[in-house]
Amino acid sequence: MEALSPSTLAELRRPRPYPAVSVLAPTHRREPDNAQDRVRLRNALADAKKQLESDPAVTRERRIDVETQLDQALSEIDLTYTEDGVVIFAAPGEHQVWALGRSVPERVVLSDTFLTRNLVSAHVAERPFWVLAVSPDRVTLWNGGAGHVTEAHTGSFPLARGRENFDAERRMQIGDTPSTFRDEDTRHFLREADIAMGRLLRQDPRPLYITGEQAALSALDESGGVAREAVHVPHGGLAHGTPEAVWQAVQPVIAAEARKNIERVSRELEAARGRKAYAAGVDEVWQNALDGRIRLLAVEENYRVTVRDDADHLMPAESGDLDAREDIVDEIVERCLDTGAEVRFVPDGALGDAQGIAGVLRY
Repeated sequence: MEALSPSTLAELRRPRPYPAVSVLAPTHRREPDNAQDRVRLRNALADAKKQLESDPAVTRERRIDVETQLDQALSEIDLTYTEDGVVIFAAPGEHQVWALGRSVPERVVLSDTFLTRNLVSAHVAERPFWVLAVSPDRVTLWNGGAGHVTEAHTGSFPLARGRENFDAERRMQIGDTPSTFRDEDTRHFLREADIAMGRLLRQDPRPLYITGEQAALSALDESGGVAREAVHVPHGGLAHGTPEAVWQAVQPVIAAEARKNIERVSRELEAARGRKAYAAGVDEVWQNALDGRIRLLAVEENYRVTVRDDADHLMPAESGDLDAREDIVDEIVERCLDTGAEVRFVPDGALGDAQGIAGVLRY
């Protein structure tokens, strides 16, 4: 999915002129299930148009405008590349389409804001990260998610030096390659990259991996910036590499870091249980999330549950029941993030008797 930065999320959440329409539909990656996706999307948009037409608060002019935006959004969706869900946002004068790697409930919502919780949950579940690939003459930035990287053109990246500042052929001719990263111009270039990366991390904080020759990584470390806190991947040539080459280089390191994170989450949950600062199960976690008490939330990757809120507790419900909440897990994730909690998705079964979701409490 497209990168969901804090600034992008803030823009999505700002109030719109009524009606701001959110259309959610589950999709499928493979045949034969994906054969039904186009029909389901059309039915969902037909439902949205029906709600617009029957809503007395929607003027004819705005209804036509939003219906046009919905039609344009549908025309932009290429179901060949769908993942597990599609979200369409439409309001007067604008529309957006988001493809998600996490299933969503089928629903249509008319409000004065877009429904973002499913986007947020899918984004966190994908475990986004940055990869910075450095060389003496070029630094590229890669936007990483579950199983892929794509080059990012943001935050001053890619950075490149002109031939007047860097002549690789001359360095090779005079046998000066080993000293490339001791050259003051090169070190200044790397410091610029480190400062630019620091600015980006303040806007969109994620785990950072840096690839490059060992000499480049050492030079970056000496700059004393964000590179010192990053995970280093000694592998040269990727600043001019392909997405596949970058992914193959960083994937084993990312997998190892993920295993460490899962072990850390398990230790924190166990320690919290011992000091009675632990919540488990969707009802108990939901109550604590509402109170802003959760510091760390752990969710099994494919955990979904449909519930009904009876004002005191969440009760199990069937999908499609009146007042059923099919995306309660996504609501919990968004609420926890809004109150400053750390959210981690872990493999199915990793939480044992916690029934798919657990939290470490602040107090």
